[in-house]
Amino acid sequence: MIQRLVIDRLHILGDIFDRGPGADIIMDTLVEYHSVDIQWGNHDILWMGAACGSDVCIANVIKNSLKYANLDTLENGYGINLLPLATFSMDFYKDHPCNIFLPKMDCDKKYSINEINLIAQMHKAIAIILFKLEGQVILRHPEFNMNHRLLLNKINYDEGTISLNGKTYKLKDSFFPTIDPKNPYELTHDEKELIDKLKTSFINSDKYNKHVRFLYSNGSLYLKFNSNLLYHGFIPLNEDGSFKKVKIADKEYKGKELLDKLDMLAREAYFSKDKDDSDNKEDIMWYLWCGASSPLFGKDRMTIFEQYFIEEKETHYEKKDPYFSLRDNEDICKKILKEFGLSSPESHIINGHMPVEEKNGESPIKANGTLLVIDGGFSKAYQPKTGLAGYTLIYNSFGLQLVSHQPFESTEAAIKEETDILSTTLLLEQVVNRKRVEDTDVGVTLKQQIDDLKMLLNAYRKGLIKQQNKI
Repeated sequence: MIQRLVIDRLHILGDIFDRGPGADIIMDTLVEYHSVDIQWGNHDILWMGAACGSDVCIANVIKNSLKYANLDTLENGYGINLLPLATFSMDFYKDHPCNIFLPKMDCDKKYSINEINLIAQMHKAIAIILFKLEGQVILRHPEFNMNHRLLLNKINYDEGTISLNGKTYKLKDSFFPTIDPKNPYELTHDEKELIDKLKTSFINSDKYNKHVRFLYSNGSLYLKFNSNLLYHGFIPLNEDGSFKKVKIADKEYKGKELLDKLDMLAREAYFSKDKDDSDNKEDIMWYLWCGASSPLFGKDRMTIFEQYFIEEKETHYEKKDPYFSLRDNEDICKKILKEFGLSSPESHIINGHMPVEEKNGESPIKANGTLLVIDGGFSKAYQPKTGLAGYTLIYNSFGLQLVSHQPFESTEAAIKEETDILSTTLLLEQVVNRKRVEDTDVGVTLKQQIDDLKMLLNAYRKGLIKQQNKI
């Protein structure tokens, strides 16, 4: 009750899933929360895409979970059966070391050597399937402009090399028992059966689908709230700061119109999944995950294949959208706010997605306070990079406060040293006259309801509304 009185509304700026255990537990908590909204992150959209029945999103979700040995959410949280994948991987990679696919142990759970080796084999098996499925999506959608991510056909399977941008690179692993060099993007019969089994497990998980439906009902790509604009990712921009046009099907969209269109398509992908539809609506979910102009990703490419197979770091580079260099420009931020119908001097952009590297001197406050980045790495995996454990932005009648949190070591340490999570509060803005309820979006709604009631009462007093006699 106290928490409900203190926190009127909770905003989550996305990426609940991946890079840490317990996403299902977090979702259980949010489902029961009295007032919450979620601005989808690219990791959230990936899990939502898997619920849409997207093969490529399912493969991505499993690949990410195996990469970080974070299997509890899938297996114990949602009851996803990974046994078919384990069996498949042992059939094809039993005697193969799969060293480059050994998991990054971000979680606290301990695994045996045999378990780690099996995870690596499963990791490689699903990764190869993923690269095939991604190729199929790219070939289905030339409008995605992602042909540069078709890599399997650039491999010399006899020599174990790949040709990229006029250069030839040696692959760190060239054992591909399930790839047909003449048709590298075609799944084998066994791979098709495996994906079908995995898809059935995802689609039939009641708890998982309950959480995905909650993400849809309480979430969106962006939110306007109390004169502020909240979104996880970014607004695609050109180098000159103009809004980038993105082609979807046969029409171009930009700015707010682009996000509205993609939000609608994301909803259609899930809520029309049971219909006999062969136009692959769920493919848009994968594009939102990693497309160059997706407002949830923000880079020209996702170099997963290169990071696995190529030693040379030059191939790992992912160029960021101009937005990320321009968002420190106050005029650009005000232009974005205006695009979304916000012109108040008190309006802000509340942004997530890219963790703020505070330890290297980066500030979460951009464009003279017009844009605030609320991503400092709640996930333990990011904390060595950021130097802290995330931010909380507090908006109340006094103004704006930004709270940074230090990493939580352990329950044992907290009890022994009598310490909890250490937080530092920075006052960003303080109003002279405290805001009242009438100054908020809720206040506007309440005033409209009061006006409606007054009109209703006036009509009743004038006899325009007949009194119903009780029977």
